[in-house]
Amino acid sequence: MKQIQDKLGLDAVNDGTWFGSTSTHDDAGSIIESVNPATNEVIASVRSTTQAEYDQIVTAAEESFILWRAIPAPVRGEAIRHIGNALREHKDALGSLVALEMGKIKAEGDGEVQEMIDIADFAVGQSRMMYGRTMHSERPQHRMYEQWHPLGVVGTISAFNFPVAVYAWNSCIAAICGNVNIWKPSPKTPLCGVAVQKIISNALADLDLPNVFFMINDGSNVLAQQFVDDKRINLVSFTGSCAIGRQVSEQVSARMGKCLLELGGNNAIIVDEHANMDLVVPAIVFGSVGTAGQRCTSTRRIIAHESRFNELKDALVKAYGQIRIGDPLDPNTLMGPLIDESSIERIEAACTAVRDAGGEVLCGGERVDGPGNFITPAIAVAKNQWDVVQTETFGPILYLISYESLDEAIAMQNGVVQGLSSAIFTDNLQNAEYFLSNGGSDCGIANVNIGTSGAEIGGAFGGEKETGGGREAGSDAWKAYMRRQTNTINWGKDLPLAQGINFDL
Repeated sequence: MKQIQDKLGLDAVNDGTWFGSTSTHDDAGSIIESVNPATNEVIASVRSTTQAEYDQIVTAAEESFILWRAIPAPVRGEAIRHIGNALREHKDALGSLVALEMGKIKAEGDGEVQEMIDIADFAVGQSRMMYGRTMHSERPQHRMYEQWHPLGVVGTISAFNFPVAVYAWNSCIAAICGNVNIWKPSPKTPLCGVAVQKIISNALADLDLPNVFFMINDGSNVLAQQFVDDKRINLVSFTGSCAIGRQVSEQVSARMGKCLLELGGNNAIIVDEHANMDLVVPAIVFGSVGTAGQRCTSTRRIIAHESRFNELKDALVKAYGQIRIGDPLDPNTLMGPLIDESSIERIEAACTAVRDAGGEVLCGGERVDGPGNFITPAIAVAKNQWDVVQTETFGPILYLISYESLDEAIAMQNGVVQGLSSAIFTDNLQNAEYFLSNGGSDCGIANVNIGTSGAEIGGAFGGEKETGGGREAGSDAWKAYMRRQTNTINWGKDLPLAQGINFDL
């Protein structure tokens, strides 16, 4: 930890000055303990933001927005380029910190930082490509067009499972659109938030720019509730569970604010009779075991054709027996710990529910002796309609379900309240295209011959139904952080009205 701390400059994390605060800390905030889930030992302590500091930060963000929005978008993009370069410099150390504090393996921690770098690069290019349309007016000597303006202050509430990448998806794109950002990291991964904030602040320190990136830490969720209700926060981007996301949506809507929601996923892979098992098995194992099943895109259900069911079941049980569980910083580890004890208990409860419903747990679901929140990944034979299968259990449990016809498989895949990620493995062109057609997958992400997990930032990321309907990262997701304005200019000397209305005085 000391080596990571030195590389990231975390020796003075409580000075507060780099979030724009000038508080003398007379009203000291409560302490959030950062815990290593592989050992359950405290790594470090981070001080929560006080009420006075919160008000100061939001006021400073509003003032910065007035200056930042006037800066040309390509210049904003140049600032993001500096951030991307700083992240390249600190990729190894920050990736290690993600692994240490969150529990995902080092390769995934580095991959998460690479996502930040990728979205920074994307944002630099996007800063020159925020286009509006020109339309033909029905009135002579009139011109119509649309343009996009920044919203103001964007509030980003991120989850523990991607403690740094999802923040970058929001903050980098919001910034090039002309917004400022206030980030509330998960209290389960506060040190990652502090590290990223310091990297960004140092990267922009020598540029003559207003402060754009602010942060609050809240271990009690008191400030988080206030943050969601605060009319000064023009857009709240929330990543988390469907249940909490619904509450956030209701609160923000009540004040007529804007919401961007990225919520749960109960993601399925359909394996048809034409599937290539050399692709299927590794895709399922990574999708279900990667990040210990704690991704919103984790593979949770396998809907396999009855002719391939037993073959696939045996292959997966064999593969799961080879999963190396342990220290996420060990390069030989394939699955690290779950984030906390309650996550372990949810997997145990899910295994019990499967057995009670008449299903079979083929392997896994057992605690690993020793310190830390380790459990063996589980595979269970189940039915799609069971309550336990319908529920997103955020951990490494995979349900195997048999089907006869493709229509039946697609109906089962779509037959859950979430609609994030989906996939089919097939070498049959008609089945692949049918899966992607209007009568196929109802998810925001639909893949053919790749798994449900591991989306690239170039596409818009998000899902439908109770997943929230939001879109982040690539494509035209930048529009979520802006307001659209339609403009009509009369350059003639008459005043004709639309629809041919005559209103002569």
